[in-house]
Amino acid sequence: MPLFMDVHQKLPEGATANDVAGAHEADLRVQDKFRVKYINYWVDEKSGKVFCLVDAPDAEAATACHREAHGLTADEIYEVVQG
Repeated sequence: MPLFMDVHQKLPEGATANDVAGAHEADLRVQDKFRVKYINYWVDEKSGKVFCLVDAPDAEAATACHREAHGLTADEIYEVVQG
C-alpha cells in the first residue's frame, strides 16, 4: 500500500504532545476498519504542528480513520516514498 504523510497545521488551543499521543492511540483502535496502519507521528509543540505517517489504500481512508478516531483531520496529506 502507499505511504502518506499528513500534516496538521495547528493543534487545538491548549493541546499537548500527550494529547496527540492519545489521538494516535485512538487511531490505532479503529485503523483496521479503514484498512490503514498508522506507523508513526511527530509533534512540534512550539509551532503546534503534527505529522502522521500512515500506510493506507488512499488518502481518503487515512482521513476517514482520523475523523472517526478523534475528529482531527489533517490540513494536508501527501503520498510519500520512504528513502
